[in-house]
Amino acid sequence: MRATANRFLVTALCAASGAFLWLVPSGYAVPFSRQTQAAGAPRAVAKRIGAIKTINGSEITLTPDSGPDVKITVQPATQIVRFAPGETNINNATPIQLQDLQVGDRIRATGWATDDNLPLPVLKIVVMTHSDLEARHQQDLQDWQKRGVDGLAKAVDPAAGTVTISVRSKDVVIHTSSTTVVRRYAPESVKFDDAKPGTLQQIHPGDQVRARGDRSADGSELAAVEIVSGSFPGIAGTVNSVDASSSTLSVHDLLSNKTVVIKITPDSQLRHLSPEMAQMIAMRLKAGAAGAAPSGSGSDTNGKTARLAPVPGGTAPGGAAATGHPGGTPDIQRVLSRAPAAALTDLHKGDAVIILSTEGTAGVGTVITLVSGVEPILQAAPSASSAALLTPWSMGAPSGDAGGP
Repeated sequence: MRATANRFLVTALCAASGAFLWLVPSGYAVPFSRQTQAAGAPRAVAKRIGAIKTINGSEITLTPDSGPDVKITVQPATQIVRFAPGETNINNATPIQLQDLQVGDRIRATGWATDDNLPLPVLKIVVMTHSDLEARHQQDLQDWQKRGVDGLAKAVDPAAGTVTISVRSKDVVIHTSSTTVVRRYAPESVKFDDAKPGTLQQIHPGDQVRARGDRSADGSELAAVEIVSGSFPGIAGTVNSVDASSSTLSVHDLLSNKTVVIKITPDSQLRHLSPEMAQMIAMRLKAGAAGAAPSGSGSDTNGKTARLAPVPGGTAPGGAAATGHPGGTPDIQRVLSRAPAAALTDLHKGDAVIILSTEGTAGVGTVITLVSGVEPILQAAPSASSAALLTPWSMGAPSGDAGGP
């Protein structure tokens, strides 16, 4: 949850016009600019952001999102305020005491810069408590479940501030405003908290898009408060080679007729279908091609089919949607999730695979989900992106622990 908390600290406090930099303790009430002029020499302002690891008297050790632990020293005149996640007005912060701080709380400490080897003597601490952050996280989960919609981007109009997505073969127009939060998944990650600030211009037809906001009565429009999007290429082809030493896989993509190299990480989900399971899925794909498309799927402008997972929090990493077809027949995602796990060393030249990957950098993506033993599936859907069956939205919830919404 670190990235979410850090986002609250940075965006909310920046939205407060940087007031936290200027609201210093009563003993230091003169603005920094005037103080430095009086002193005759400028003094650099330093800040530290992280989760409280330990509290030892007036010294606090923080664990930042990256890099080694850092230490800060609370001064007698240090102002400490509790800031609610999502709040944008620093004047609504509540004064608290040093003894109110607890391990796990997220803080932003501001003070005068010192030698890098010394603890930072802080003038002000803005804290978001662990309990506040957890409560906000639960509220966000419920809001995504209640007001969320997801699908494949069909059209984007940055000038009009709209994105049209296809949801179960129906179009939904997402409207944005100046206050809409637009974020984009990082090229190497499917984790919600790794998503970076983005723009509508980054969204392209075929991208996965999820938004939350107020829907119209007929569900055809949504006024978004937040949008997150990403490009997750699907690969359907045969293995060319396996390099266990570098944890990479070379695959000949049957759709593009190109060879692609992708990385395998500990987070990658590798599964193998039995012949019986593969035949069952192939039969359902044939039925879908005949006009009975599998439930819970949508189509992009190129005719590709993508299985869209349920609302945030409905699955575990690499897990399947907890939904099924009428009559209790398990959906394809559930079948895939129950397939036996596989390892990179189980793959051999010529094996048929279906892969969902991250966009990657320098042309090399990272495997999100790979399924082998899929020869019957590729035969049943030779012209479709079968890899789109493996949705990135099944990677979890916007918690930072499991992935995207």
